[in-house]
Amino acid sequence: MSSGFDAIIIGTGVIGTATAFEMAKLGFKTLSLDRNSQAGHGSTAGSCAIIRMHYSTFDGTAFAWEGYHYWRDWADYLGLEPDADLARFREIGCLVMKTDANGHLVKHMENSAALDCPFEEWTPDRIVEKLPVYSLESYAPAKRMSDPDFGKPNGSHLNGAVFWPHAGYVTDPALSSQNMADAARRHGAQFRMGAEVVEILSDGGKVRGVKLAGGEKIHAPVVVNVAGPGSSIINRMAGVTDDMTIETRPLRQEVVHVPSPEGFDFEANGTIVSDSDIACYCRPEHGNNILVGSEDPECDDHQWVDDDRDYDDNFSDQWTTQAMRMAQRVPSLGIPGTSRGVVDLYDASTDWIPIYDKSALDGFYMACGSSGNQYKNAPIAGKMMSALVAYCEAGNDHDKEPLQFTLPYIQRTINVGFYSRKRPINQESSFSVLG
Repeated sequence: MSSGFDAIIIGTGVIGTATAFEMAKLGFKTLSLDRNSQAGHGSTAGSCAIIRMHYSTFDGTAFAWEGYHYWRDWADYLGLEPDADLARFREIGCLVMKTDANGHLVKHMENSAALDCPFEEWTPDRIVEKLPVYSLESYAPAKRMSDPDFGKPNGSHLNGAVFWPHAGYVTDPALSSQNMADAARRHGAQFRMGAEVVEILSDGGKVRGVKLAGGEKIHAPVVVNVAGPGSSIINRMAGVTDDMTIETRPLRQEVVHVPSPEGFDFEANGTIVSDSDIACYCRPEHGNNILVGSEDPECDDHQWVDDDRDYDDNFSDQWTTQAMRMAQRVPSLGIPGTSRGVVDLYDASTDWIPIYDKSALDGFYMACGSSGNQYKNAPIAGKMMSALVAYCEAGNDHDKEPLQFTLPYIQRTINVGFYSRKRPINQESSFSVLG
């Protein structure tokens, strides 16, 4: 039996390590546990690691715009040694096509303008100037390859896009978790890898710690569930799901890597593109490849899994469908004979907006449902979670009087109740990886 910790944090992905870092800076003696052998080796390692600002909700936009500043100032934020091996943020911008599906980005531009987050409206000519391999024929709505109309233009063309210049991506997402773990250790945080939690200990409506697979019990008055696609299992262990209107479940996803068309260096000259006309997003990938992900159109079946340790990690016809949708936009795209990319899980919530909240069990907290679109927000999510724990442990009732949290860089105060486990399903969400 171990004790002496103020808080146990389950999970060492990008949000788990950010939470450990921020709680340690507040003076909490933390122990982070993960069944993986190294920090960042869960779903964070499979993340596309895109840092973007465009969201359909004001709160989502504010949180993402705040989050950008930590990646921009990564070395200063961490405070590690000057020669530390740090993850790299490539600030290449994000181009979002105007479509009927996203309301031609009217809300997104209104949100960004209200927050002084820079953006530019681009004409079709400007899009093709930046991406000369692109065709702007419209194919909406997105279809599967089994549809006889797949690949047939609908007769219209995209009429423009919006470009957010400060967007980008992190080249090594697992390393970013390891960076924050190293930064947390400098403030006294401890980490144990290869440690699987099999029971949440509680007594009298209060969390008491955790039990590990080997039988060891570790006591602490606070437990924070940041277990990614395993978070729903941990919540069930804690018995906290009854009052939750928002649930989380592991969702299987495939990400495609294809070579850039001959004659165009997408890695050097491309940008992130979100294109709901073909229901794909893409970004440059090392080796002059293009990474292509799905924006979860209605025609694609969601592949939910019950256990994040038991799922098919082989490519399926979804890989080919995504590659061929990208080829609609880039007609000269070559489709390799061998599938390359990533098969991994998202921890998706009911409305694709995360849960950052306390629970019905006193001392048990959740940072769940964050996969797919919250990597970018990890540093500020960790900072907000640490503030939430401190707020509740000081005796405040977050359910009745939600924490009001000021975003340090942009000096906007947000109602953390927006991320409540008990919130109504947010109808402004895209109900997809777009959040």
